[in-house]
Amino acid sequence: MFWQPGEHVYWHYRRPRWEPGDAEYVDPVTVVRDDDRGLVAWLAPGTELLKSVLPDGGPPRSAPPDVAFSIGRVSARGRWQGPGILRIAPSGVPWSVWLFWDEDWTFEGWYVNLEAVHRREGRDLFSCDHVLDVWIAAGGDCQMKDEDELEAAVEQGLFTPAERQQIEDAAGAALRTFRAGRFPFDEPWSDWRPDPAWERPSLPDDATWEFDQLDA
Repeated sequence: MFWQPGEHVYWHYRRPRWEPGDAEYVDPVTVVRDDDRGLVAWLAPGTELLKSVLPDGGPPRSAPPDVAFSIGRVSARGRWQGPGILRIAPSGVPWSVWLFWDEDWTFEGWYVNLEAVHRREGRDLFSCDHVLDVWIAAGGDCQMKDEDELEAAVEQGLFTPAERQQIEDAAGAALRTFRAGRFPFDEPWSDWRPDPAWERPSLPDDATWEFDQLDA
């Protein structure tokens, strides 16, 4: 099943061993293209979204490092700040690629978000964020990000050491994909622009989902 260009769908991120009622991130996005290679979707500036925050309402990164991945979370509504981003989720791989521009549409680079292989249900796309990321600047320079946070996540039981190795291996595979110029790096997505006629998607009124556990 493929979604149609212009259709609104919901991009979810959940923690490992998520259960119904737990906090999650949900971003309403517009489908740009969807086929057997993967999903391309647009997160528009100012989009209302659901986010996972600390019990006091603060952002997760404001928690002390030694409990950042073990402390509880609650759901809260918010809005996407800054320019919009294009997200590409290649089929069957444990990462997605996000394209960033500045306010003047100068391309800044690709952000490789390590995450569980996506799965779908209706109009929803589900994954689990794997903490580690890769930044690839527009000029091609590559930099690993949040390696210390992944180590903390393992120490606090969010991932096992074996899962950490799988995540690091996936980062290496993503970099090889970039260097080989394979999808999604084989198309000029940096020149892409959203259709000005598109309406910005929104959250459902209740903004809650019941779905079974997503494997890390």
